[in-house]
Amino acid sequence: MKQGSVGPRLYRLGKKSNLDGVIMRLGFVKNTGVSAFLVAMLVVAPQVWAETFTAKVVGVSDGDTVKVLTEQSCDSGKDCRSGKIQYRVRLAEIDTPEKKQPYGSKAKQALSDLVFGRMIKVEQIDKDRYGRLVANLYVDGKWVNAEMVRSGSAWVYRQYAKTPELFKLEAEAKADKRGLWALPESERTPPWEWRRKH
Repeated sequence: MKQGSVGPRLYRLGKKSNLDGVIMRLGFVKNTGVSAFLVAMLVVAPQVWAETFTAKVVGVSDGDTVKVLTEQSCDSGKDCRSGKIQYRVRLAEIDTPEKKQPYGSKAKQALSDLVFGRMIKVEQIDKDRYGRLVANLYVDGKWVNAEMVRSGSAWVYRQYAKTPELFKLEAEAKADKRGLWALPESERTPPWEWRRKH
């Protein structure tokens, strides 16, 4: 892997690749007119890949986004800070109130209390359209994303959620009126709905 790269190398399926040859040799495609590309997508797409690394949290932007400084060295570039690579990381599967929403600053503080200035494990699962890594974060063996939901500082982000445990934690936080769930219902607009209106 190149210095500074984060994700694993993915197949470029638009061109003839080794994967095409493997699929053909295994007999998945035999003069049926079905493209090896389509079969390859069925094989590759469901797989979840993750790149894991440790980093220090050097900034908290809001309740679901942090800046981390890795141990990886760099010479220059937009992600290079003090000779180390810095990334913006969006917590996977959760969404917190925006800064201008009720509970927005408290959600940011809750995340800061958990991770700011600490070494964490970052398990990258994707990259979003803003260039942020989308990841699960762990500190002292605790899954930070789940802790944010458990404390009532985050919603489960329904559009992207894949972990049933998070829905259970959210239901418990709501039943116990923890965090944002203690707010009047009129002040509990899910952030994805709030963003559509503002």
